[in-house]
Amino acid sequence: MAFSDFLLGLSIGVALLIWQRFQADSRLKKILKKLQTDQAESPFSLASQLSLAISQQRETQSHLEQQIAILKQIIQTAPVGYLQVDDENRLLWCNQQAQSILGIAEECNWSKPRLLLEWVRSYELDDLIEQTRRAEQPCQSNWTFYPTSSDPSDLSRQPALTLQGYGLPLPDSQVGVFLENQQELVMLSQQCDRWTSDLAHELKTPLTSIRLIAETLQSRLEPSLRTWIDRLINETIRLSDLVQDLLALSQMERDAFRDLQRQPTDLVRLIHSVWNSLEPLARRKQIELDYQGPDHLVVQLDESRIHRLLINLLDNAIKYSAPERPIQIKLEVETAANATPEMAEPTQVVCLEVIDSGGGFPEQSLPYVFERFFRADPSRSRLITAPATRSANDPTPATLEPQPFDASLGSTDRQSTDRRSTDRRSADSFAQGGNGLGLAIVRQIVEAHQGSVSASNHPETGGGWLQVRFPCPIHAI
Repeated sequence: MAFSDFLLGLSIGVALLIWQRFQADSRLKKILKKLQTDQAESPFSLASQLSLAISQQRETQSHLEQQIAILKQIIQTAPVGYLQVDDENRLLWCNQQAQSILGIAEECNWSKPRLLLEWVRSYELDDLIEQTRRAEQPCQSNWTFYPTSSDPSDLSRQPALTLQGYGLPLPDSQVGVFLENQQELVMLSQQCDRWTSDLAHELKTPLTSIRLIAETLQSRLEPSLRTWIDRLINETIRLSDLVQDLLALSQMERDAFRDLQRQPTDLVRLIHSVWNSLEPLARRKQIELDYQGPDHLVVQLDESRIHRLLINLLDNAIKYSAPERPIQIKLEVETAANATPEMAEPTQVVCLEVIDSGGGFPEQSLPYVFERFFRADPSRSRLITAPATRSANDPTPATLEPQPFDASLGSTDRQSTDRRSTDRRSADSFAQGGNGLGLAIVRQIVEAHQGSVSASNHPETGGGWLQVRFPCPIHAI
């Protein structure tokens, strides 16, 4: 009896041992499967396979840690700033460049994250982070950053920085932001503009003297030699117009918003007035105006500058439009994209479209048509031809001097100055091609009115399609 009990107990113990071993093998197989090891068909025991798998995982982990250390070192020494925040906008880590740009103390304890707002006071940076988190895709933003300091004596020595930020969405609602300091680029651009303006001022006087001398000699030369003096005068006029455009562009860039003289302006009347001044050019190619829009539209605008804008747009359209094809001008009032039905006075947008029937813009040139001196089509080069001898009844005075753009003049005076020189300037540009500043001036005028301008090719005519939009409250129309 005792022996049978012993055998029964031994059997139960062996069964439990086998069951525990089976359970342990099952767990080991699951661990090996999770480790994604290729030792499943190995002749070694599961314990040996697990030991090899753990060794491989340790090597892989060590390799990954080395890569992370290398990438972190690269980011630490990168010429652009980088910072990373968690889902609660706590600053987890940033490199030295970001600390330098944003004025973050170097002795930061990254083991205890603190809110980004405690380190940096920048609404634009916070907005970029939230925008990236909501969109769940990379976002970009540009802004001017004004560093803060606890020491009042350092406020005057903290220059503003022009920053460009790139937000990247990360797992667990974290966001990484790359920061690029573009202040040096802005300063170089300002120096280039200042140099161009100074050069234009210096060229103005000698060009005027050359023209006066040429016009004095014009009546004293034999008829066979007047062709050359006429060509010299026309080239001098073209250079004077180029200098005048550079001065006007520099003046508008410096005082884009401060110099605006807004007044109620009938935009429809102004469009027809500009077309009448350019009609002699349009008559050469038998081009007519196809206006589509309201009969009257009174808007708060700087009339003289909008007159200049329309001159450039219509002159450009006439220049490159096909003969005997109309130029379309469409004018309408749209509701702004950011307007909501709850707004008491929804913002309105005046949309002006100029459509020609020429060859249009090359697709690769569309992003650059509003840049200075950019010419979209090489075939649109200046045609330097010998002009005809000036007739005795030429209405243009022989001693007409190009008028400078003076911001101190009233809008009526500046507008009359532009209109006096419209026929001569447009005729010269039509015969010789533009100087690449017309659309650049258009963009500057539009931006001064806080509007937008875009260029594309019209799907029906195939020609250039320029769209100008001005924000305007509904009560101003």
